[in-house]
Amino acid sequence: MTNLPHQCEQIFLLDGGLETEMIFNRGFDLPAFAAHTLLSDPLGREALKNYFRGFLDLAKEKQFGFLIDAPTWRAQPFFAEELGVSLEEIRQANFRAVEFARALKQAYVNEIQPLLINGLIGPCGDAYGGEHFSNAEAAQAYHRQQISWLAEAGVDLLGAFTLTSVNEAIGIVRASQEFSLPVSISFTVETDGRLPTGTALSEAIAIVDEATNQGAAYFMVNCAHPDHFRAVIREEAWLSRLGGFRCNPSRRSHAQLDQANFLDIGNPVELAHSYWTLKQKVPSANVFGACCGSDLRHIREIAKVFDEKISKI
Repeated sequence: MTNLPHQCEQIFLLDGGLETEMIFNRGFDLPAFAAHTLLSDPLGREALKNYFRGFLDLAKEKQFGFLIDAPTWRAQPFFAEELGVSLEEIRQANFRAVEFARALKQAYVNEIQPLLINGLIGPCGDAYGGEHFSNAEAAQAYHRQQISWLAEAGVDLLGAFTLTSVNEAIGIVRASQEFSLPVSISFTVETDGRLPTGTALSEAIAIVDEATNQGAAYFMVNCAHPDHFRAVIREEAWLSRLGGFRCNPSRRSHAQLDQANFLDIGNPVELAHSYWTLKQKVPSANVFGACCGSDLRHIREIAKVFDEKISKI
């Protein structure tokens, strides 16, 4: 596989906060925050298709690459009971999600390059929580199942998002290596720039790299406003392992967001300029999306700023 994000300098876009968009802006009920459940409903499937088409059209317009996230973030065994489904139904959900992403890819493959299917993996539990596994081996054993499904379904790469601990990250990287699938690891950080477990971002990346022989394709930061981790982005060697950002537009803490009964969309223009500032500090970063509370407006502003700035270089 060539032209993966870490193998080229091309800018790649991601989508925004899919789950919050579907719940707050489009009126869908997402049990367990599981976007894959929309695929079994004709109206939900059409809403997902229209949602992604907006981002794909933007990537086509700006001539950026794009990662189509198969909506499999919660399509994992841990959530089967909460969703009231069997393990087999969870397995089928992964194949259905990748098939959905593949249809989108086929529709745009001649217009967007590179265009890749990104199999999403989420944490086993609360995305704002702490340590879910006592050791990396347990995490590897757990995540191996979903990764095997995504590998069989034919994703181009894996994206593990909203991870909160090094044990889970190590386990996911090792399981991905079993199937020879490149994987990006994206950590959730709090308002102090540290993981919910208290681990510094630089330390988390170093630990995962040491335990996996730099097995992750690249790392990302998610679910935090740039202001929350700006202070830890200094001129240090570990920054070269950062490949992108998927920030919240809101400056609220995770606890505040959990308690909010409205969607805080922040300031899309301000967020876009913050991304360009991050890019100047982290030249290796070339994957840019957004997280909870964001939508096409935010990604459009990010694409606009990057297009304008790059054209002047």
